[in-house]
Amino acid sequence: MTRVYLDTSIYNRPFDDQTQPKIFLETQAVILILQMVEAELIELVSSSVLEYENSRNPFAINQQAMQRYLQMAVMKQQVNHTIKKRAEQLEKQGIQVVDSLHVACAEVSNSDYFITCDKRLINRSQGLTLQVINPTDFILEIEDDNQSS
Repeated sequence: MTRVYLDTSIYNRPFDDQTQPKIFLETQAVILILQMVEAELIELVSSSVLEYENSRNPFAINQQAMQRYLQMAVMKQQVNHTIKKRAEQLEKQGIQVVDSLHVACAEVSNSDYFITCDKRLINRSQGLTLQVINPTDFILEIEDDNQSS
């Protein structure tokens, strides 16, 4: 089964300004991804990094929504020495500190996809064994895979 790690931008996308076409399309893709998690069509991975970031969200509604989905995760990756070391390597590639922890958690948890709305992170993550992808592109890729099967 496909295993996905969603970064914080994904959980917050439905709360962003929906008048912007890119944000609207990404929101629709996020909703589909979360429905796939609920239907157990894909596996969701959580992490202590996601929980930490969510605890710092000043908007209670956003925080509660994200927490609800994090509870559906098939596994929660704790930050450990291996993840910290990998995150340091990722930082040297120009990936921000928290993002590098997210990517390292996704890698260690054997996630197939790391899904984010952060275009800079996607661009800086080229060449990883983990596929870092936008939610809209993920939906299109999964749909293509399902049609080829």
